[in-house]
Amino acid sequence: MLEAIEVAHKAVEAASDKKAIDIVLLDTRGVCSFADYFVICSGDTGKQIEAIRNEVGHTLKKEGILPHHYEGTVDSGWLLLDFSDVIVHIFAPVERERYQLDRLWSQAITVVRIQ
Repeated sequence: MLEAIEVAHKAVEAASDKKAIDIVLLDTRGVCSFADYFVICSGDTGKQIEAIRNEVGHTLKKEGILPHHYEGTVDSGWLLLDFSDVIVHIFAPVERERYQLDRLWSQAITVVRIQ
């Protein structure tokens, strides 16, 4: 079984493989009670957002890791994949700017940032 940080890194790699924009991996253990890590990224189009979601899901499924639940739709501009200790947020740029999770969780430690 993979450690949470390994799951998070695999999610980052999968998002990067689909050319996600501004990928951030936050260590939220010191500031959040419901997850150890957040992966936050963006996609330019609905198709790209969906491709990122599918790649993250497929990559982790190969490791035997399935999301506990997921929320959002491509049309909403925000998809969330909840892997228990790791939560993956995939945004359209407008929604990412609106919700500003990077700023909301600014006290979390940035582990990775790929711009």
